[in-house]
Amino acid sequence: MADIANAVEVKSYIFDQIKLRLVILSDTHGYLDENIAALIRSADVAIHAGDVMDVSVLEQMHPALKTIAVAGNNDEQGLWSSRENCFTKKLPANVLVQLPGGTIAVEHGHRFGFSQPDHKNLIAAYPEARAIVYGHTHKQLIDQSGTPWVLNPGAAGFVRNQGGPRCLVLNTNHNEWIVEACIFSQPNVEAESKQH
Repeated sequence: MADIANAVEVKSYIFDQIKLRLVILSDTHGYLDENIAALIRSADVAIHAGDVMDVSVLEQMHPALKTIAVAGNNDEQGLWSSRENCFTKKLPANVLVQLPGGTIAVEHGHRFGFSQPDHKNLIAAYPEARAIVYGHTHKQLIDQSGTPWVLNPGAAGFVRNQGGPRCLVLNTNHNEWIVEACIFSQPNVEAESKQH
């Protein structure tokens, strides 16, 4: 992997199940849409590509096996409440998720271009990956035109979600990987906050 990926220790997760359902999300900014939380409850693994911004978001994620999250540019020490600062230290900059059929490289993307991460540089950083997941732009993207694939789940929260919270679902069956885009109606956050 290129220098930027090797600049920090990359944490790895290994799953050897032949069939897996993964929900991939990003940019919750402190709010997780209930539709996406429900998808996560039906999944084996949840992957959050950064800008979590509140530990309660991760506490709402209940996949069968594991929740994996990386830090976004808004997950830096001091940007969350003081009670949660110790948690932000635990979020890695990037992770590798090893599955039958390939590896997913996950990071927020802001290190590869603040306005728009450069896909060529992402690919150069993770050439052995089958897919690269990043967030940051809040714009959903599924680019399977080459290898590695470049995937952005879009914003799973309320902030700049392009008309509604969204995520990706990856279903794997050994070498067969199918990516599905999920887009939900814009939530009424004010009404939901009154219910809680």
